[in-house]
Order: sequence, then C-alpha cells, then structure tokens
Amino acid sequence: MKKKIIASALLGVTTSLMALGAEQAYLYKDPRIMGMGGANVAVGGYSSSVFSNPAGLANIDKKNGYVVDILNIGLSGSSGIIDFADDLSNAETDEEMTDVLEKYAGEHFHVGVDNYSAVSHNGDNFAWSVGLLTASDINLEVHPNGSTNGGLLETTSRVYGGVVVGAAKTYDTQIGRVDVGVGLKFITQKSYEGALGLSELVNSDDIAQTLQDKYEKDSSGVGLDLGMTYYPFEDSLWHPAVGLSVLNIGDMSMDDNFGQQPMTVNIGISITPEVKYLHKFVLAVDYVDIFNENIIRIYDYNSDGDVVYYSDYTDSDYIKRIRIGAGFGIYDSKWFSAQINTGLYQGAYTAGLDISLSILKLNVATYEEQVGTGSVDIPDRRYMALLSLGW
Repeated sequence: MKKKIIASALLGVTTSLMALGAEQAYLYKDPRIMGMGGANVAVGGYSSSVFSNPAGLANIDKKNGYVVDILNIGLSGSSGIIDFADDLSNAETDEEMTDVLEKYAGEHFHVGVDNYSAVSHNGDNFAWSVGLLTASDINLEVHPNGSTNGGLLETTSRVYGGVVVGAAKTYDTQIGRVDVGVGLKFITQKSYEGALGLSELVNSDDIAQTLQDKYEKDSSGVGLDLGMTYYPFEDSLWHPAVGLSVLNIGDMSMDDNFGQQPMTVNIGISITPEVKYLHKFVLAVDYVDIFNENIIRIYDYNSDGDVVYYSDYTDSDYIKRIRIGAGFGIYDSKWFSAQINTGLYQGAYTAGLDISLSILKLNVATYEEQVGTGSVDIPDRRYMALLSLGW
C-alpha cells in the first residue's frame, strides 16, 4: 500500500528521495498547439481543442464540412533518448551498467507514442467532435547513487486510452459573441511507478516486462470539461478573444497512480488581426492551472520490497503555467496549406511547422518541459512529429 511518509524538511537532502512526477498533467499534446507554446484556451479550431477548452470547437472552419482525422500517429522524444537507449541495451555487466548510469546521471528522458483519431463538424446549430485516444507516456530518470535497494533507474510511465467527446455552441449577444463548450472523457490506463536496481537492469532480458511484473497498476477515470470563449469586439481589426476552461471537474484521480488529472481552471487571451501577405496570424497567451492543483510526487526507495512510498506536494511554479504562442499561416487552399508556429512554453522557446498536402498532414514541433521540484528543475528538450490522414 502506498503511503505518504516523507517530511518536507527532507526534500533535496536525502539521495534516496527522488522527484520525477512533476510534469504538468496532460492527456494529449498536439504538435500544432505545442509549436505555439501550448497556448490554445482562447484559440481553438482543432478537434484536439477539447483538451484545453471545448468551446474552441466552435472555431473549426465551417467550410471544411466534416473534419476527419484518422491514423494520427504521433511520436515524441527527448533529445539524447536514442543514445541512452543504445547504451542501456549494450551494457552487459555491473561495471558497464554503472558507467552508463554515471554518464547520464541526473538526466530525464521521455518517449511518447499516441494516436488521436477524431471526427468533427461545425454546423449551423452547434459544433461537435468525437475522438478515440490511445497513447503511451514513458519517463525515465537516472540516479547513479540510488537507495540501499539499488533504485537507480526511476520511471513514471503509463499506457492509456479512451473516448473523448465535445460540443460547442455560439451565442450572439448584445455584448458580443460567446462560445460555450462541454466535453466528456473516459480514460483507462496501466501505470508504472518505481525504480529498477543495478542487478535488475543487468540481468533482465526485458526491462519493460520487469517493470510490468513489478509495478503495473490498472485504473480508470471520467472527466467533465466546461469552457467559454468571449469575443467582445469580433468585428474589430484585432479580433480579440478571452477564454476560460475548467477541465476534469471532480478530478480524474486514477486511484492516485501516475497519470491522474487534477481539476484545473485555465484562462487565455488571443488576437487574430488581418496581416498582409499572411493567410492567418494569431497571437495567444494562456495561464493554466490557476489554483495550483498539479502536484510534485517525491518517492522514497529506501523501503524494503516492491512497495513505493511517496509524498505529494503542491507545485506552484508560475513559470510552468505560462504559455505564449504565435501562428503564421503562410498559405491555405483546398490542396495545400502551411503554417509556421513559435512561442514560449515554461520559459523556453517552442517552434513548429504544419503542412497539409491533400489528405496527408505533417506536423512537427519542439518544446522544453521543466521537470523537477520547481526550485530545481531539469530541462527536457523534446521533439514531436505527427503524420496523419485527414480531410
């Protein structure tokens, strides 16, 4: 049974205490949005907008009719993950494995694979979207001086999926246009929280199977989302918008396993002025998780056996919650479109490129996740690519 047993005075001074689950909670990261610094609360326009503000479905272009995204195969990974994986697999003795762990001491690695396929439509009465999500989220951190039980390679990982539905409706009022949206998610997952010692890493023929046998836990959750986007001066030059969303109402606790989705309140503003020579220009700023519901999970691997002991602490780092992004639509037609994205995510730059050629779509992006305790963060530069068929 998991317990919370660590006093806050011990944080950062005992080598057996390890923080890995400090990344902001998420279910899906769209490269089109992450290239823009992750800012989408007051922008919308994609089926994946249900993960930031379901009211954004009302901005799906009506001229596209039914928007179908299938085989949305996405891949993301940390810089250096390939070299680390090769070195880890080639180490055959305790000495070689120790050298590998010392080489990558303190580094954080991420690998993600996902598929979010959806059908969406923005009609005269309302907009809607139905999607299927399957994903894996693997996070590893190296601790060469681990606990007495050899907790040297720490992981918080999950394999998950489910159904996501959303709807939005537009209301024209005397004080401006208001889009109101609602979303519902049902997610099941298998999570893995723990560490493998030196002997387990060297002697295991299949590290993934060892983790599964030792730490796998099943859980599920349902999340209700509400959102609103307000356009006070829709016909003005700047087309300003203000967005507000409340995600995962009631919390998707996932039995307190890694992958839980806290209820968060998020705000955003955007402008989409008409700019000469550009098909579209958008500038957006978000502040997510206003009430600091995300947590930092500190693990203690000093205990005997396979029980994982931890304590949860509030993460109140405001830099982690700021998203700033800009999108430059270069060209858009029935057969070809291109957009360049850039921004700031958690204080570091982001960049992305979106290309559509008939029914083939390619989206690439890079961003940097700040992983750690807030006062001591580990920068994890990641690269994303999404290839899909859609129309």
